[in-house]
Amino acid sequence: MNFRLPLAIALGAALLVSNAAAQDSDTLSKIKASGTIQIGSRDSSIPFSYRLDANGEPIGFSNDICLKIVDAVKARLGLPKLNVQYTTLTSTNRIPLMQNGTVDLDCATTTNSVARQQQVAFAPSHFVTNITVAVKKNSGITSLSDLGGKPVATVTGSTSIQLLRSFRRSENVDVQEISGKDTADAFLLLASDRAVAYVLDDVQLAGMVASATNPGDYKLLKESLRQEPYGIMLRKDDPQFKALVDETVTGLMKSGAIEQLYTKWFLSPIPPKNANLNFPMSDAVREIYKNPNNKGV
Repeated sequence: MNFRLPLAIALGAALLVSNAAAQDSDTLSKIKASGTIQIGSRDSSIPFSYRLDANGEPIGFSNDICLKIVDAVKARLGLPKLNVQYTTLTSTNRIPLMQNGTVDLDCATTTNSVARQQQVAFAPSHFVTNITVAVKKNSGITSLSDLGGKPVATVTGSTSIQLLRSFRRSENVDVQEISGKDTADAFLLLASDRAVAYVLDDVQLAGMVASATNPGDYKLLKESLRQEPYGIMLRKDDPQFKALVDETVTGLMKSGAIEQLYTKWFLSPIPPKNANLNFPMSDAVREIYKNPNNKGV
């Protein structure tokens, strides 16, 4: 008798903890209870997620897709109004803040990788990019092999760092890494000549160049370290929320609505300088819109 009461208490406590954990992982219940959906954004990931000023809300291609998900959540929960609260994420804090419930969706430029799938879930990929290099035209750099012995900018916590290191090992090229805290900070390293090159996704590099003071000073190399899919990130083990997110993103692709968003952000003038990226849709992007999937690299 003396041993049963503590055991019952322990089992009851374990059940309460289990139920609490299950409730915490239920994003739709969390959103309904708070009346707010938490979106992770970026300050300078043009044209996916960026701010026009410090006080403005994020805009961009990925952000527009997430706002469609917000509409779907509002309809599913029967809410007349749903507040959207933004949190600016970085490459280093985005997964921890997703896991601890600070944000419900990461709506920017996160690469869907097999390694990350062990920690988080991904919606069907909405973009495919090539990891390449931006340099100044007067640098004399024409290929990746020309980077030997030179300082090269990357973004802390990005996949481009790992790819650059793999390239260094396989090609025996000695490159000095200089990391920026975000995409804008790393581009400043190139613009100020503290780095001679900047390794990042080609579309983000194109956005940085288009918004630069002297865009004609830069060029992108034709070589690519790897193709990578972008996916909207959400918490693992939440099948109801993931099903709604997947259904919304797939619906945009099947209806052709995502192509309209693509034209808006990649083939038209965009704020703040009304620059046109003139970034035509690649065959890889057309393929994921035709056959939506969330395969990681």
